[in-house]
Amino acid sequence: MIVLLDTSESLLKCSEELGCPVEQLITPLTRFNRQDSTACFAIDNGAFSRFSPEAFLSLLAKHDHERNLCRFVSVPDVVGSARRTSESFTHWQHKLTGWNIALVAQDGQEDLEISWRVISAIFIGGTTVWKMSKSAADIIRCAKNIGKWVHAGRVNTPGRFEYFEELGADSIDGTGLSRYSWMRERIYRNIAEPKLFEKIK
Repeated sequence: MIVLLDTSESLLKCSEELGCPVEQLITPLTRFNRQDSTACFAIDNGAFSRFSPEAFLSLLAKHDHERNLCRFVSVPDVVGSARRTSESFTHWQHKLTGWNIALVAQDGQEDLEISWRVISAIFIGGTTVWKMSKSAADIIRCAKNIGKWVHAGRVNTPGRFEYFEELGADSIDGTGLSRYSWMRERIYRNIAEPKLFEKIK
């Protein structure tokens, strides 16, 4: 599983601390320059904090020449509301022609149809309770069944990291992982150190 980080720190250093592959997540909020122009990356829309259409479009224009390396662009969403996100998606999808786009799944997504033929990825957003629900897990399983990229947002703890890895997520991100070495190292220790039952064996 790949960790996508919105950070100015060395991605190589972050990868060593995490013990897994790390790629860059570009957002309108920080607009960090690309660390490796030949590496794959992804673009988030910044809606979880505050969404600016102008900043989002400006960011896309800046990276238009390397869209072939972009794993996905998260289509502007409304946090906690799948229905409102669906309306936002309908408005924005035609403005993102040529990009690999991701629908950000929100609370209530299980009751709405997903345009699987239109999207390249599903981004598991939503409130914490919904993100960890069976409904979200079922969406992940469906996405994997039909060969779509799966990304989970706000994954900052070893437990959530392991949970989404076991579900087959292709990538995750987390603000804490982007900012703090100790959070990355905690993930690494959870991966690298034998579990209690393994020690008993």
